[in-house]
Amino acid sequence: MQVTIDKNSGYCFGVEFAIKMAEDEMEQADKLYCLGDIVHNDMEVKRLSEKGLVVIDREQLSELSDCKVLIRAHGEPPETYRTAIENNIELIDASCPVVLKLQHRVKTAFDKMEREQGQIVIYGKKGHAEVIGLTGQTLEKAIVVMEDSDLEKIDYSRPVTLFSQTTKSTKGFYELSRKIEERIQAEKGKVETVDFNANDSICRQVSNREPQLQKFSKENDVIVFVSGKKSSNGKALYQVCLSENPRSYFIENETELDPQWFNSDDKVGICGATSTPMWLMEQVKNHLESMEENALPA
Repeated sequence: MQVTIDKNSGYCFGVEFAIKMAEDEMEQADKLYCLGDIVHNDMEVKRLSEKGLVVIDREQLSELSDCKVLIRAHGEPPETYRTAIENNIELIDASCPVVLKLQHRVKTAFDKMEREQGQIVIYGKKGHAEVIGLTGQTLEKAIVVMEDSDLEKIDYSRPVTLFSQTTKSTKGFYELSRKIEERIQAEKGKVETVDFNANDSICRQVSNREPQLQKFSKENDVIVFVSGKKSSNGKALYQVCLSENPRSYFIENETELDPQWFNSDDKVGICGATSTPMWLMEQVKNHLESMEENALPA
């Protein structure tokens, strides 16, 4: 059995940057608070918690004072910064630069839409950390759309400005954009021309992984996709693998590997989400190779 780790998998820049900031801070102190899981991967969260990273929620943040709190790559809404000022909390801001730029674009577009009685629509998962940060730029007025049923929330007689959560599928974004355009066109004759502005704000470091994974999935007999179960990016990228290779399996760690998935002459590819650490994929590879020694089916 030949086992290969996809060289393009592993942390994106934003996650890598946040984890490095956390580790650097914890070298100077025994404890550092982090607002939410630093990454959607329980194995990495556990590793960092053992070093002194304490995960808190927004309610717990409001009860803290005179301490340091890390803001993860997903970014935060304005109210988090206000709470920090009020409670004398020093923020270690590891927000991804791509997310910060998007927050600024959403805020600018929202101000324009307010003047024009328009709407901000965000293609993303309601309640996702990044989406919370984005809707916070709009006084919580943004309409979050994920499924077709969510399209009913939009008023197609008023201007619409569309953005996307940075980790969503490019294909999904353009399909959604087309559906909104069609509904606006259907309103013609009832109202004057409605402005529609679609902004593809998906991170290219994330979206470029789709064609890379398609190629990697075709090159291997079996794909082992390693990701935290809470990772939206992981779920989307796994579907890319599965669409190209039906022998694709989603696991959180090496304990979930099933010997029945493999034959001794298989080429096995290991890949993961932007929130999957390389050390974890290497751990999976080592476990697979030890399984082979115990005789896999021929």
